[in-house]
Amino acid sequence: MTNLAHLKFYATHPHACSYLEDQRATTLFLDPQQQIDVDTYSQLSELGFRRSGDHLYRPHCQACSACIASRIPAADFAPSRQQKRIIKRNADLQVNAQPPRVTDEIYQLYAGYIESRHADGDMYPPSREQFSSFLVRDWPFSLFYEFRLDGELLAVAVTDHMRNGLSAVYTFYHPDHPRRSLGRFAILWQIEHARRSEMEAVYLGYWIKNCRKMSYKTEYRPLEMLVNQRWVRIN
Repeated sequence: MTNLAHLKFYATHPHACSYLEDQRATTLFLDPQQQIDVDTYSQLSELGFRRSGDHLYRPHCQACSACIASRIPAADFAPSRQQKRIIKRNADLQVNAQPPRVTDEIYQLYAGYIESRHADGDMYPPSREQFSSFLVRDWPFSLFYEFRLDGELLAVAVTDHMRNGLSAVYTFYHPDHPRRSLGRFAILWQIEHARRSEMEAVYLGYWIKNCRKMSYKTEYRPLEMLVNQRWVRIN
């Protein structure tokens, strides 16, 4: 187990918040010279850290505490009636685990997703370099779960395997299948995968009350949130 007291962290200068308008944000990063192994990653996830590319980070804003780390306890999760319908609609998909990589097929799916769903975000316009630095890392704990229909790639869930569960890093999907609710299904699939693998939880990243794009996370119950450095169940 990593001795977290020996780790170094660096805080950024205040910058424009990616989620809340008119807010300034500060981010705390693990020293980029520190090797990210699964033990360090798992321990820091318990403290609300997330991974983006090569970096482990968490919000460190002095005047705002809107970003709250969230996770779903896999063994206790009970799908709602709507979520059961989503699972049934996608029963014809095949899911395969692959190492992170960039191919024309995967990148085109990612680019189409960003252009159709996040053209107003900081990842627009997409590029191969941005995709690689954000999601493609040759680490043993990271996988691309590919969701296919008769061979056609419909979605990719970028997932990290930690000691304490799965980290749902990012999901991108084909925009022309709205009835399938592919983003929601990818999370439901990861919850079931964690449950069957006897993993503790699926870590969803940050929930922000006043951010519409984060509201979907409260659809999964029970949900646990990190409040005052304790995981509290929200029923």
